[in-house]
Amino acid sequence: MSNRKTKRVQLRHLVQARSGDKGNSVNIAVFAPNEGIYDALLRELTAERVKLHFTGMVEGEVIRYELPGLLAMNFVCRAALGGGGSATLRMDNLGKCYGANLMRLEIEIDDGADDGADVGEGDEGEAGGTDVIRGGSS
Repeated sequence: MSNRKTKRVQLRHLVQARSGDKGNSVNIAVFAPNEGIYDALLRELTAERVKLHFTGMVEGEVIRYELPGLLAMNFVCRAALGGGGSATLRMDNLGKCYGANLMRLEIEIDDGADDGADVGEGDEGEAGGTDVIRGGSS
């Protein structure tokens, strides 16, 4: 048994995220403010856990790409939009919704790893800096 003190915290209090969609896939990039939180993300925020979090929404595989030099990771979720923006019967399920949804996930971090890292402060409707990135021309 470890003497390590930990606590559970929603991602919205720890990280910033950007998300978007292309066709029937969604990508969610997550950025940690420090190495302690990035280490917790590596341990806690696995592709399997993200897939489980999106049960019933993501029908395909989830792939995690690690970017340690940026203290970031990117998740690509396949078959996540019910066929894509113009083909789906779902209401407002673009990639931006997935980023906001992921910010509700709780992870376990070492006590003190989040000192000064509350990036989710402010309007409760905003999800830790999540917004949409659309493919194609603007």
